[in-house]
Amino acid sequence: TRTTTSSSSSSSKRIATRTIITSTAKRSSFLRKSFSFLFLCSAFPSSVKSSSISEFSIMGDSEYPGTADERLETCKNRAKSLTSNELSQDWEAIVRPKLLWAAGLRDLTNVAPGKGNTGHCFNDFNHVDATTMLMQTADNEHDGSVRGIAVGNQLGEGIRAASLPDAGPGGTWCTCSLGANQEPPHDVAHVQFQSKIAWKLVWVPGELGDFSRFVLVDDAGTSLTTGVPTGNVPNIMEREHNFQMLRGGRYAECAKEYESNSDDFGVGPGFSAR
Repeated sequence: TRTTTSSSSSSSKRIATRTIITSTAKRSSFLRKSFSFLFLCSAFPSSVKSSSISEFSIMGDSEYPGTADERLETCKNRAKSLTSNELSQDWEAIVRPKLLWAAGLRDLTNVAPGKGNTGHCFNDFNHVDATTMLMQTADNEHDGSVRGIAVGNQLGEGIRAASLPDAGPGGTWCTCSLGANQEPPHDVAHVQFQSKIAWKLVWVPGELGDFSRFVLVDDAGTSLTTGVPTGNVPNIMEREHNFQMLRGGRYAECAKEYESNSDDFGVGPGFSAR
């Protein structure tokens, strides 16, 4: 009896150990993938050459002088024009291409990263900002101002290749949203590009608490439109991570409009996005 019990106990320990290792491996794989995304971010220094400041002040927003105002309004209006029905269809075939158009970006997947490839745009937890910047900032490099973003990372060539000219003067990139939960936002768009965003994609817990719904919000955090896409959407870990990254700031407030009826994610009825 003692031998049988000991054997059973050892077997249970081995199964538990394998379960922990498998779970840890999956989590580590996701973290490695998420970390690698950081190095694709467009990031630019918070300082600009003095010769450019007066030009920025004339052409862009006074608080965020790197903003391409006309392009921002075009892209914001494009997002507002997208209906919930349009955004609740197949993710790869219909929804994401419409998001790229609304951002003023081409759908480019047959070119190398850094050459205009937009395959990652709005396709993970982090690259969810439609940032409309003056082209004078496109060749700047990140100086380390935003925590978690790689230093350097020249993306000017890619921005020029991917930006749709019919969206207005300037360029667009799907910049990293890390730091957007702070007030004011301390993300790539606002700190490095010195630019407002036309809109941001936020995955919210939603009515079922399954993060199946996204909301597009403008720079102030005001909801523009929403959808529940089908098909090969970003996985649940990416979607939940997106919301948790933004929680505590203006951009997560939109989740209150679609509060969950479940406590599965710790964001049940009446939860505060902050």
